[in-house]
Amino acid sequence: MTLLEIPANELLTMRDWVRWSASSLRSQGVFFGHGTDDALGEALELVLATLHLDHDLPESFLDARVSRAEATELARRLRRRVEDRVPLAYVTGRAWFAGLEFEVNEQVLIPRSPIAELIEAQFAPWLDPEHVRSVLDLCCGSGCIGIACAYAFPETLVDLADISPAALEVAQRNIEKHGLDDRVRAVQSDVFAHLDDERYDLIVANPPYVSTGEMAQLPPEYLHEPRLGLEAGEDGMDVVSRILAGAPEHLGEGGILICEVGASADLLMARYPDVPFLWLDFERGGDGVFLLTAGQLAEFHDVFVEEEP
Repeated sequence: MTLLEIPANELLTMRDWVRWSASSLRSQGVFFGHGTDDALGEALELVLATLHLDHDLPESFLDARVSRAEATELARRLRRRVEDRVPLAYVTGRAWFAGLEFEVNEQVLIPRSPIAELIEAQFAPWLDPEHVRSVLDLCCGSGCIGIACAYAFPETLVDLADISPAALEVAQRNIEKHGLDDRVRAVQSDVFAHLDDERYDLIVANPPYVSTGEMAQLPPEYLHEPRLGLEAGEDGMDVVSRILAGAPEHLGEGGILICEVGASADLLMARYPDVPFLWLDFERGGDGVFLLTAGQLAEFHDVFVEEEP
């Protein structure tokens, strides 16, 4: 049976659709890496999102019948996921980060950073929550990191900065979705270029860090994401090096920079062998996230400026 022969008339309940979708996803060899890591979890999210339901749904509801219109939409979305290799979050228009729901589309990366774990812990033990008054989410995309920080620090002002106007439109809608207009703003800026003299207690960055060579080897699902949010030069360090060079001028005393570079960690350390990057551990998995203090960034400022592209 090919995917185009989806037996919609035989798939009567939500449970039927979850099971059959999971089998289809697995048999067709799709790539998981955008919020779910297995076929069953992805199939469940496909069904729940399509039917406008959340994951706290009682299990008994999985035996509820699916209407003909709902079955048609489920089949359409499953085909987009399997045949076109569109990541599920783009198919459904929603993604989850730090326990919060966000709107996403192909103008922004799909939230999946392990930084969520740090936010939920209020960046302990490196920050005192009572002294965090300003946060910058740099290269913000959907704004998920900065908005999650606004929840973690209820008295804090947050800036979401990105070079992409289209990404900032999504971020602004997410600000409004979470009712945070009074504390969170979206700012168009190429790294720090349009942030004037603003200083922050915390800068969190999930910049592009994929090398040109790595881009050519990514699974097809990743090619639906904005190239601007992924690729950063021959070694993937073009944007990260600019962040390191500019951060000292935008961090307050006692502030910290948290930055994700993923699998490019070795390349970063090779470029800056004397810099004491603190590589963070995560209970739920993930790596390639470092921490530097304002003092450390100031100490190595000349090194960062020399290596800036």
